[in-house]
Amino acid sequence: MNQAPRLAVTVEDILAARDRIAGQILVTPFLEARVLSQITGARVFVKFENLQFTASFKERGALNRLLQLNEDEARGGVAAMSAGNHAQGVAFHARRLGIPALIVMPESTPLTKVEQTKAHGAEVLLLDGALEDCAAEALRIAAERGMTFIHPYDDPHVIAGQGTVALEMIEAQPKLDTIIAPVGGGGLISGMAIATRALAPHVRMVGVQTESHAAMAAAYHGAKASVHGPTIADGIAVKAPGELTCAIIRACVDDMFTVPEWAIEKAVALFINVEKAVAEGAGAAALAVLLAHGLEFQGQNVGLVLSGGNIDPRLLASVLIRELVREKRLVTVRLALADQPGLLAHVTSILAKAGANIVEVQHRRTWLALAANEATVDITFEARDEAHANEVLDRLTREGLHPSTL
Repeated sequence: MNQAPRLAVTVEDILAARDRIAGQILVTPFLEARVLSQITGARVFVKFENLQFTASFKERGALNRLLQLNEDEARGGVAAMSAGNHAQGVAFHARRLGIPALIVMPESTPLTKVEQTKAHGAEVLLLDGALEDCAAEALRIAAERGMTFIHPYDDPHVIAGQGTVALEMIEAQPKLDTIIAPVGGGGLISGMAIATRALAPHVRMVGVQTESHAAMAAAYHGAKASVHGPTIADGIAVKAPGELTCAIIRACVDDMFTVPEWAIEKAVALFINVEKAVAEGAGAAALAVLLAHGLEFQGQNVGLVLSGGNIDPRLLASVLIRELVREKRLVTVRLALADQPGLLAHVTSILAKAGANIVEVQHRRTWLALAANEATVDITFEARDEAHANEVLDRLTREGLHPSTL
């Protein structure tokens, strides 16, 4: 690791944070994932931060910051900006401690995160703008009302609280070779890197961002940032790195990777199908590194932070269906048929004999692109695996139906 300059957070701060929040935050399981190990070629251990009460590690930093307010600050309340998980952490623990809370959130924040934040008793203001616009508005309101602003990542107390994740991982599995954590603004990995550098310097600390939102990775590698386009990892879709966190990451983090959307989607699906654990896009990013850059970690003991599980149910359903399509367990074919009685029944009979489960049928006769005596049938069927899907397609071809996959 590089020689670090004097940083805003020390390992003593993180150890003190652990004592401060003890009994109020879950010490989450850190378990070996044997099937994920077989898939990736590394020995994988998963830190299940999605099991916190608000389903995210963000509670740690939020609580550590709240517990250090003086009486006047606590009475005046707190303000924050957040795309979801920090909001819930602040709102939940503020209500528990009797502290008024206001959260400014982008209108694009997933509805489930907005509703859960409101349910924890916070006043929520939705703003038509980016996270940076929300920060400016939260600061304005905080100054106007005499509230204390709690930054989601660029705050020493928040960083120290997040670093307690690494303490638990290192103590549970001292023989780790690498720890991988998702990076948005950088609060989580900053705290973890400081703890790891001090207590387990042999462990390689690695961060991950999406290819579409790689501001911190670009800053780390001295490149120009490219921040554009949609991502399901909204929790780490941060346009600009924090000042404190950027300095810590440059000093204490060993490498930064970026991952494509397909790897994040596949990681979300693997977590739910293999580990029976719900991961949001950001929460699955660490596993996505092993899927997209697996050769870098072959044979290593790798600790992954499943940082959060707050994913919209409709998005989760879409991700799971898309993964079935990628695996060819869900296949849609188009067939051109003569518009004659019994032909559709003939097709479904072929599929049944091939062991394919029909999910959906769309039978079209009125397209002007077709001859008047023709019909097009789109059939979606479920197969056991890719080999079985190919067998079904071969059987349709042998029957003279010439299927085209959609």
